[in-house]
Amino acid sequence: MADWVLHVDMDQFIAAVEVLRRPELAGVPVIVGGRGDPTERAVVSTASYEARAFGIGSGMPLKIAARKAPDDAVFLPVDHEAYESASTQVMQTLRGLPGVVLEVVGWDECFLGIKTDDPERVAREAQAAVLEATRLHCSVGIGDNKVRAKIATEFGKPRGVFRLTEDNWFAVMGERGTRELWGVGPKVQKRLAAHGIDTVRELADADESELVAEFGPRMGVWYHGLGSGIGPAVVDDTPWVARSHSRETTFQQNLTMGAEVEAALAELAGQAFDDCAAEGRPVVRVHLKVRYAPFETKTFGRKLTASTTRRQDVIDAALALGATLDAGREVRLLGVRAEMAMPEGGDGVERTPVRGRI
Repeated sequence: MADWVLHVDMDQFIAAVEVLRRPELAGVPVIVGGRGDPTERAVVSTASYEARAFGIGSGMPLKIAARKAPDDAVFLPVDHEAYESASTQVMQTLRGLPGVVLEVVGWDECFLGIKTDDPERVAREAQAAVLEATRLHCSVGIGDNKVRAKIATEFGKPRGVFRLTEDNWFAVMGERGTRELWGVGPKVQKRLAAHGIDTVRELADADESELVAEFGPRMGVWYHGLGSGIGPAVVDDTPWVARSHSRETTFQQNLTMGAEVEAALAELAGQAFDDCAAEGRPVVRVHLKVRYAPFETKTFGRKLTASTTRRQDVIDAALALGATLDAGREVRLLGVRAEMAMPEGGDGVERTPVRGRI
């Protein structure tokens, strides 16, 4: 009997929930985003596999998706309540598996910790249980830690199971590009390439001190270890403790006046503060996200001089950040994120340096 980590990832989750509600959409390219109107400014929340075949993916502007989509494609509005309900049912089902510790990492994915001599059997049981309870399919990655289990899932999609461990890590991943590693985005990939590091094996073989000089003492060590698939291995069912709350909006018409930007920021900051206040936790830092026309996005923030439970303090901080925006540039999106002080006792869950909990 050995300790295993299973990563369960729902297949095309949002699109699959929509197809359950509308069986006639099975096999049709389905794009979910915004209010379901591809003429409006919004981004794709998810696309069915049939839509992905046309190059449509999450985060793509709906207008671009509409240009790529075939004539029979269907655009649908986001229905958060439906997805939350389906997610709750999935997690309750998996939590009921014998001997399993469940750690939720998103509404469509989780980790399972299990001691077993046959992790593939447990993976198939998890898939069968979810399918029976929800009529939804999932893929399962099996690993000896969370990083390898998370990456393994991509090899199992759709509806499959794949094992990735220290034993086969380099055979599977060694010659693949660093972009295929969890947590390595295009910017990090480019910075690694500047050091002659293009593949996973090259990252594992790199000089750690060189990576520390490039990314800092924490991230440099993390990225170096990632080349060998190193990561946390303990599945923890401790509830997630939110670090922040954010609100953002995409404007159907670009904001061109400073007064318009100020009004929008004040409203977003107030909403973000209200979300934090509902948890009874003070705000310690405020971040601003701006997307200039046509599509250049920047984010920046500032620490407050003291933690605050005053709504106006958060609004004032957001407005001060807004005053630093490029004058004269049209704004198509604004967002405000309020970072909170941790509750008493903190959050003891082991976390990676990027993207929070895994």
